[in-house]
Amino acid sequence: MSAVLLSAAVIFIAELGDKSQLMCMTFATRYRARTVVIGAVAASAVLDLASALAGDVIGDALPRDGVRIASGIVFLLFALLALREGQIDEDEARPVAKGGRAVLVVAIAFALSELGDKTMVTTMTLSTQYSWPAVWAGATLAMAASIVLAVLVGRALLRVVPLRIVHLVSAGLFAAVGVVLLIG
Repeated sequence: MSAVLLSAAVIFIAELGDKSQLMCMTFATRYRARTVVIGAVAASAVLDLASALAGDVIGDALPRDGVRIASGIVFLLFALLALREGQIDEDEARPVAKGGRAVLVVAIAFALSELGDKTMVTTMTLSTQYSWPAVWAGATLAMAASIVLAVLVGRALLRVVPLRIVHLVSAGLFAAVGVVLLIG
């Protein structure tokens, strides 16, 4: 599987039900869909680029086996966090949208919600193992797809699929990737 597809799959599934996706759904109730998509995708592309570049530098500076094992452990920790997120009440995860210049408000809020988030660390981790431009492209495509999904059909999806199930699927994916990285 190519690094673009792997990154896109891992990031997309990890983002389902994440706070940034919930934030985009919330913003879509106050702003036009295009405004939310432009602001969130722009912020995501910049953060994904920073994460991919950081992962590339880390990957070059450290021994491959050490990075692979550390990456596997990080993915297993994210699996545990996703399981924990599945226990949080859905209302606690929904931020309140604020007024102001809509695209800028969305971009800043999205960027702040993603700083240090599992998708940033995942992008960084994948970039230690694969080409950073491919990981960046995959992560950015996945985030854009996740944002569009949140804005256009996210609320309908969450009426059908409980957020807890989305977190469980995300946890399973992180655990699987973590085990594969640890096995080598």
